[in-house]
Amino acid sequence: MGEFRFSTQLRVRWSECDAQDIVFYGSYMDFLDVGQGAYYRNLGIMMYDAQGRKAFDTATVKATLEYVSPARVDDVLDISVRMARIGTTSLTSEYEIRHSESRTEIMRAELIHVNYDSDIGEKRPVPDGLREVIETFEATGVAAPLDRFADLSGFTRA
Repeated sequence: MGEFRFSTQLRVRWSECDAQDIVFYGSYMDFLDVGQGAYYRNLGIMMYDAQGRKAFDTATVKATLEYVSPARVDDVLDISVRMARIGTTSLTSEYEIRHSESRTEIMRAELIHVNYDSDIGEKRPVPDGLREVIETFEATGVAAPLDRFADLSGFTRA
């Protein structure tokens, strides 16, 4: 996996663990969702904004998760996120989760999302402005102002 310019943290809660006292494998999808939401929020894009979803809303079409070592209740985890590829209608994101203190790798994942129009039930192109915002961030670590892009006018800044 490449360089990560974005990372966020979360603390494992008891409800996310199984009878073996380790994080339940399904909980990692929630952790990835936390990472995804924080990544877009860092760019100024509110993924849960009704107006913004009229131009960009994701549907997961593929998830590949590799579990490396267990996490346990009360562990603080670093969730690193990067956008590896932007296609015509799809975005491929990569994730790495590490124990915050020991830096032990917990898991890595790749998710593929499509820009989905829920009103008509079909995929649609990724907005050009969003493509530029993400590509700029991945190249420089700087989030470009959304107001520069007419096709992002419905998005709100966090």
